[in-house]
Amino acid sequence: MDRPVAVITGATSGLGRVAALDLADRGYRVGVVARSRIKADALVAELTAVAGDMQVDVFHADLGLVSQAHRVGEEIAAYYPRVDVLVNNAGLHAFSQRITTEGFAEMTAVNYLGPFVLTQALTSRLLASAPSRIVNVASEASRQAKAIAPAEDLRHVAPYTRRESMSLYGRTKLMTIMWTQELARHLDPAKTTVNCCDPGFNATGLGRDLPGSRILQGVLNTLHVGDPRKGAGIIVRLATDPAFAHTSGGYFSVRDAKPLECPEPGRDPRIQKELWDETVTLLAAHAAD
Repeated sequence: MDRPVAVITGATSGLGRVAALDLADRGYRVGVVARSRIKADALVAELTAVAGDMQVDVFHADLGLVSQAHRVGEEIAAYYPRVDVLVNNAGLHAFSQRITTEGFAEMTAVNYLGPFVLTQALTSRLLASAPSRIVNVASEASRQAKAIAPAEDLRHVAPYTRRESMSLYGRTKLMTIMWTQELARHLDPAKTTVNCCDPGFNATGLGRDLPGSRILQGVLNTLHVGDPRKGAGIIVRLATDPAFAHTSGGYFSVRDAKPLECPEPGRDPRIQKELWDETVTLLAAHAAD
């Protein structure tokens, strides 16, 4: 394989789609993790049009199920001799509680547990492919989370209202930032870096539960509000720009890649380690069931 490999989740629409097209245009062989086969086929057609001589690989999994996230991670690691970039972009804002068949809150599973497990499954391959990069898509919605208690929050499955959903969504994005910064302490930055970003407001993926979201998205697109190319730009920049080759554990804004601080509830390295430890314990218990 003479082309670098970029694996990206959530690439069949929105930011992920734009980022995948950009990476393909830059010469990357793109591996897409997708739940919908129809949407994945459409993306492959687009990617092939960008770089017709490049193979696009599709790996099917529902990242809301940690068992599938682990399985697909192992499949990808076995398929590619090297992985240069992993972009954890898939995300969900659920406006009411849904619990997965594995017993986790769906929003927590999709936004945090699935990416955590997928990354764990690919870590050895990423380290062996040094220098490599991991990019996690977070959000400034993380500032809506005013507190975090890892052991309780990871297991939170109580019903919530649409209004309450914003702080819970923000908490999953806070977990993403915390995990990114703790993971950076576990990795040799000379081999694999990990950073996260706030992609800003984007008029895509407004939440499939929100009534009228398609109409609203159409209006915003017409007004050129929330252009996903801006959000995809920071993702691709962290994945490819030489300026970030030796940066790890950072959180960066869509606005000129300005460094951001992790919101206060999750900023202390001790609470970040606590989240890591509780996540590992939770996943180990799940695997043992």
